[in-house]
Amino acid sequence: MRVFIPSESLSSETRVALVPESVQKLTAMGISVSIERGAGLNSYFLDKDYEKAGAEIVEDRKEELTQADLVARVRKPPVEEVPFLKSGAMHISFLDPFNERDLINAFAGAGVTAVSMEMIPRTTLAQKMDALSSQANLAGYFAVVKASERLNRILPMMMTPAGTISPSRVFVIGVGVAGLQAIATAKRLGARVEAFDTRPVVEEQVRSLGAKFVKIDLGDTGQTDQGYAKELTPDQIKMQQEGMAKICAQSDIVITTAKLFGRLAPKIVTEAMVSRMKFGSVIVDLAVESGGNVAGSKLDEEVQIKDGPRIIGIGALEDRVAVHASQMYSANIFNFIEHFWNEELKKINQDLEDEILGGCVITDGGSIVHERFK
Repeated sequence: MRVFIPSESLSSETRVALVPESVQKLTAMGISVSIERGAGLNSYFLDKDYEKAGAEIVEDRKEELTQADLVARVRKPPVEEVPFLKSGAMHISFLDPFNERDLINAFAGAGVTAVSMEMIPRTTLAQKMDALSSQANLAGYFAVVKASERLNRILPMMMTPAGTISPSRVFVIGVGVAGLQAIATAKRLGARVEAFDTRPVVEEQVRSLGAKFVKIDLGDTGQTDQGYAKELTPDQIKMQQEGMAKICAQSDIVITTAKLFGRLAPKIVTEAMVSRMKFGSVIVDLAVESGGNVAGSKLDEEVQIKDGPRIIGIGALEDRVAVHASQMYSANIFNFIEHFWNEELKKINQDLEDEILGGCVITDGGSIVHERFK
C-alpha cells in the first residue's frame, strides 16, 4: 500500500497531514509513504527528517496522485486534482462536505473513497481519530494567547508596592472543546473567567476549571447525540443576547466558539453588544470561517471598533501553532489507518457497516454513500 502526502494547496495553511514520527510508524507496518518535497516546511519538518523516518521525497505531484492508494491532506483538495486519483483509492482530509457538492460529486465520479475528517463520529472508540476536537483544542488555547497579546493590560492580579492590579475578566461563549481549553488557558494566566453555554450539562466542567458558569434561562435547549449544542429559536437567541450583554460590557476579553456543523454560525454578539464594550477590550471570533458569531468580524482581519473593542477574526487559529497542530492531526490520521489496517492483506478494511466508517465515508465505489449527502 502506498500513502502520499501532497503539499497543501491553500497558501495560508501551515499544517502538514503526516509528521515524521507517524511516517516511521506507518513504514514499520509495511506501508510505503511518499511526501511532496517541502510539504512539511511550514510546520518546521524538514525533508531530511521524513527521509530518516523512511519516506520517499517526490516532486511529481500529479504522478504520485495517480499511483497512491491513500492520499492524506489537511484541507480539501482542488476539484481539478480529483480526476488524477486512481479508482479505488482513498482520500482523507477535511472536506467541508455540506458546502462542497461539486467536490463530493467529483470524488464519486472518480471512484474514490472520500473520508471527511469532520464527520468522524464523536464516540469513545473514534476519539483518537477526532481531528475536529484535536484542532479545536489548540484553537481555544491560542485564542487566549492572541487576545492577551492584543489586550492593553495584564491578565493576572498583582499586588505591588504601587498598588493592587485587578485581574482581567475573560468571558468565553460556548463550552465545547475550544471553549474548555480557552477557559483553562485563561485561568492558568490568572484571569477572572466566566463562561456560558446553551447546554446546562457543561456547568460542572466549567466550575471544575475554576471558572464561573453564567446561567441564562432559555427554556428547553440540550445537545445533539454527537454532543453539539442544538440550534436555538429566534426567541432563545434574543434572550441569550440580552443575558450576555452586561457580561460582555464588563469583560476585557470575549471569546466566542459557537459553531453549528454544516450551517452558518449563529450571530451571538450583536452590534449593540459590541458598542457597549470598553475601549481596549478584545473579542476573538473562533467561528469566523463559518460566518462568525460577532457582528463586524471579518475573516483573517482585525477590526478596531471606534472607541470600542478590537475584533480578531483570524481563521484556523490552530495554524499559528503548526508544529503541535500537525502532530495532533498526524496522530489522528495514523490512528485511523492503524485502526482499520488488515495486517494479513496489507490494506485498509473498508466495511461501511462499521460505525466509524459509516459516519465519515462520503463516497465509495463510484457513488455518494453517506445518507446525509445522497
